[in-house]
Amino acid sequence: MTTTHHSPRNKTCIIIAGPTASGKTPLAIALAQHFNTSIISADSRQCFKELTIGVAKPSPQELQQVKHYFIGSHSIMDEVNAAVFEQYALAAAGEIFSRHDVAVMAGGTGLYIKAFCEGIDDIPAIPPELRASIADRYKREGLPWLQEAVRAEDPGWYASGEIHNPQRLARALEVIRATGRSIRSFQNGKAASRDFNIIKIGVELGRDQLYANINHRVDNMLKQRLLEAAVVTLIASLWFDSLGSGEWGLLFLLFGLLVSSPKWFPPAPFAVTTRVRFAEIACDVARYAGAGALLAWRLS
Repeated sequence: MTTTHHSPRNKTCIIIAGPTASGKTPLAIALAQHFNTSIISADSRQCFKELTIGVAKPSPQELQQVKHYFIGSHSIMDEVNAAVFEQYALAAAGEIFSRHDVAVMAGGTGLYIKAFCEGIDDIPAIPPELRASIADRYKREGLPWLQEAVRAEDPGWYASGEIHNPQRLARALEVIRATGRSIRSFQNGKAASRDFNIIKIGVELGRDQLYANINHRVDNMLKQRLLEAAVVTLIASLWFDSLGSGEWGLLFLLFGLLVSSPKWFPPAPFAVTTRVRFAEIACDVARYAGAGALLAWRLS
């Protein structure tokens, strides 16, 4: 599936999106080599240098074949969101376009791709102390407190927002407390114009092949010492707020893989069963994320 947004300029960004393990990376590399250009990753996890095995970054060999932007470019201590990505990716595209007529973007984070193509709403900066206070209270009192605070202070957003997503709730709360206005009032829905052409390519695979690819990827991650890497990342992440709810879920899942490993617990039917089940859950998580990315792509 391909869609094109035309611009009078002669520069073009080819964007490749699709489900997890659908083959976006090899396609992006092939296109980049064909046009002798570089790749901008649109993945919200691969940008973190501390996250290595569990986020399916391109291999060192693939990174040597083509220059990649937004791979290991940030720390989990940094604030990275769609607005940060928009500015980063536009700057990277400008750098690429200064030498080439074509840039390639590949990734599964639909919000980041949307921000690059259409821009993101201009919301005032939030004071760090306000953000920290909301995060601290959420950690102490949990989701019910966050939901009730947003319901009381921004009922309009609460009526139609993602009220079970703590990251979205915290964002709505910090905006109304910082500005006195609902986050909805900043969301004008107007797409920014870009001075380059955009071609979108959606990658799709049959269900059986996609699931086989995901299973193979999980197996390879475990062989690459995913469990040990998960411990280091989980401990480091306890002190930082860069990771969203999806990333925290991934880290919790990886911790479950760790504690069910026979390396840490004696082999037993329960441990083996738990380990297999966690592997199945890992596949389910990847499938859900991939399906969501594809759905968002089709709706864009």
